[in-house]
Amino acid sequence: MADDPISGVTTLTFDIFGTVLDLSGTLVPACEGFLEGRGAVVDGAALWTLWRARQRVEQYQDTLLGNGHSGYLETCRRALVYCLRQHRIEVSDDDVLEFMNVWRELQPYEDALRGLEQMAGRYKLVALSNGDAWLLEHLVSENIRFAFDAVISVDEAGHFKPHPSVYRMAARRLGVEPSSVMMVAAHSFDIMGARASGYRGAYVNRYGLPPEDSPYQPDLEVTDFLELAASLEKSKSQ
Repeated sequence: MADDPISGVTTLTFDIFGTVLDLSGTLVPACEGFLEGRGAVVDGAALWTLWRARQRVEQYQDTLLGNGHSGYLETCRRALVYCLRQHRIEVSDDDVLEFMNVWRELQPYEDALRGLEQMAGRYKLVALSNGDAWLLEHLVSENIRFAFDAVISVDEAGHFKPHPSVYRMAARRLGVEPSSVMMVAAHSFDIMGARASGYRGAYVNRYGLPPEDSPYQPDLEVTDFLELAASLEKSKSQ
């Protein structure tokens, strides 16, 4: 259909952490083990919820201060240290650094793998992540094990998503117009940033959360990658 906003999409860019990779599936039990014997008043699930929220603050501060891009794992480390101090949980710096290795162990959602396979060949499929470049290379090759057409880290832009420079950099690198790219993410701020930068947006609402109160709304809202693949196939056939 000529008026279908996604009819001109040729490229799908995918958020990785929390969209393709199941963070809580690995990190909640890891947090439980990390807290064991430390007299914590929070459990692993609560710590992960606090940690994840604080990561956003650390990333936004990193971008807004403009003192140089610290990288994904460093902002995750800072967020963890903040949450531990907030709840008076005493750990050594070495213990924190050792625990951060758990990020190498993240595993993908089953629906993400199946959906990516269904969309392969129909679109150019690109990983576009806040993750450090070396970490993305490890996770894609060893854990996700899917052959993306490209893997792009925000390291190249020097800012975290949803900074517009990230989406513009990715479009330039891929040699495509922003309007031909659809950002796929389970985080509404990522969809907002992409839409504000001229992309289309597919919100994979894994967590039952509303989109941002913003003019930049998703073109599609689905619950998982299988529904996304089916919706895109239906759009192409119309």
